[in-house]
Amino acid sequence: MEIESVRCECCGLEEDCTQDYITQVRDTFYGKWLCGLCSESVRDELIRGKNSNKAKKSAAASSGMMEEAVRAHMSFCGKFNSNPAVQVADGMRQMLRRRSGELSSSPSASKKYSRSASTKLY
Repeated sequence: MEIESVRCECCGLEEDCTQDYITQVRDTFYGKWLCGLCSESVRDELIRGKNSNKAKKSAAASSGMMEEAVRAHMSFCGKFNSNPAVQVADGMRQMLRRRSGELSSSPSASKKYSRSASTKLY
């Protein structure tokens, strides 16, 4: 297996991956190669979009939703021209904030995680 360096088309972060993995990611995201963090952000956006619209979607509409989620995330990343590592850290901070909100919404989790959910992440 040959390892290649590939750059995320959203944030610019470089990763070393096999050609098979690169192809798989590009197939999933309409020819775009996304790093792990950006691909998770796109999937998160897709899930939130599906949850906000309770109507069932056909496969064609579902693929259109994925394409729209990729475009939205690429637009978001395009607004920031900083070091990719800073963008990754910002993305992780946003994900942790969302997750801590999800955890604090359940009664048992709010007791267990109430201190960490109120801690500011900078």
